[in-house]
Amino acid sequence: MLNNKKQIFGWVMYDWANSAYVTTVLVALLPPYFAAVVVPEGGVNVGGAYFTAESIWAVMISFSAFVMFIFAPILGAISDFSAAKKRFLMLFCYGGSLATIALVFSSSGDILQTMILFVIAQICFVGSNIFYDAFLPQIASDEQIDWVSGKGFAFGYVGGGLQLALSLGLVTGHNALGISQELAVRLAIAMAGLWWGGFAIITFLNVKEEPPVESLPAAYQHLPKWRAYTEVGLIRIVVTLRKVKQFKHLLLFLIAYLLYNNGIQTVMTMATIYGQQEIGLGTTTLMVTLLFIQFVSVFGALSFSKLAERVTAKKALMLSLVGWCFVIVYAYFLTNATEYFILGGIVGIVQGGSQALSRSFYGGMIPIHASAEFYGFYSVFNKGSAILGPLTFAAIGLITGSNRLAILGVIIFFISGLILLACVDVDRAKDARNSVEFSQH
Repeated sequence: MLNNKKQIFGWVMYDWANSAYVTTVLVALLPPYFAAVVVPEGGVNVGGAYFTAESIWAVMISFSAFVMFIFAPILGAISDFSAAKKRFLMLFCYGGSLATIALVFSSSGDILQTMILFVIAQICFVGSNIFYDAFLPQIASDEQIDWVSGKGFAFGYVGGGLQLALSLGLVTGHNALGISQELAVRLAIAMAGLWWGGFAIITFLNVKEEPPVESLPAAYQHLPKWRAYTEVGLIRIVVTLRKVKQFKHLLLFLIAYLLYNNGIQTVMTMATIYGQQEIGLGTTTLMVTLLFIQFVSVFGALSFSKLAERVTAKKALMLSLVGWCFVIVYAYFLTNATEYFILGGIVGIVQGGSQALSRSFYGGMIPIHASAEFYGFYSVFNKGSAILGPLTFAAIGLITGSNRLAILGVIIFFISGLILLACVDVDRAKDARNSVEFSQH
């Protein structure tokens, strides 16, 4: 399976498919639509307390992250043991795709319906990525893993960007089509769901899965498969946790990733608000910059992946974090739309590099036959990265009354992550990967 062109093409096409959900649904269209149309202007009264659209949205994101935070490692272990990564990937993909398409029926006042559908879509999106990522070390050799990971992100940035461009064209040209803007937004969101599920077919036709390396123990064979796999999966998690001392450098990387990814997630989630409040940018400028970031990220992912082949993935990843530090300092001094657009280009380059290399760097240090289990842990740390950074931003902004000081404070996550990453010994991590045996006992 290693370095097979057909397999790799099928794999990267899933990034192309599911990125439509991120750009169009999660970032560009659903949040403002939810706040402006679905939720009443005064918020929602729950037990005498009013919750704004922004607070409800934050709760949905947090709840979705919490669900996957709990279940991701378990699902990963089960899929590794049963060789069911592809089946799990299909289940989560089409569950999320259908939930996204169903959002076309969410109109003014349909708060609970929209919340349920979005939470399902978000959980399925995160869940599918666990199994998608888990294929990476099985289809790419250590020499090719950085390039293949970067190629996946590049396909994702292009696919997500193209679908977003089509969606924005539909929304801005709604009058010419004889439909309302509200309907155009709903159709664009549904189109993202169709894009996700439709292009994923290419993945499922081309990506093959290796048979399981272990058979179900005799003690579990009398149980229903779902129960047997669940019990074995839980035991494997415990075994892995007990052996964590043998993965010191892998754990060190995960902590570094938790820190610097907090910075990345904070910059990406607060960029629009920062541009609106501090610089006074309009919606058009923000959306054009978002599209620009998507396509520049293609260059970032591919160029940093090539750089990793020359100077090692670790050094290239550290360079991308230095770039993020520059982004923070530059953002502090922003004054106009032109500078914001330039910043978007820089963000695209370092975002593409840091995201692609983080995934491949981690994949090169984990046991291949337990890849889904370990990418489950990776997902846990990834979801944890969406908590501390935004809270830090909010706390600094509240105390100082300045969003500029708040964004500057985020640099501590990149600096601390960079220091810890420098301490990771890749050779020792790979030695541990090759020496540890995994079993269900």
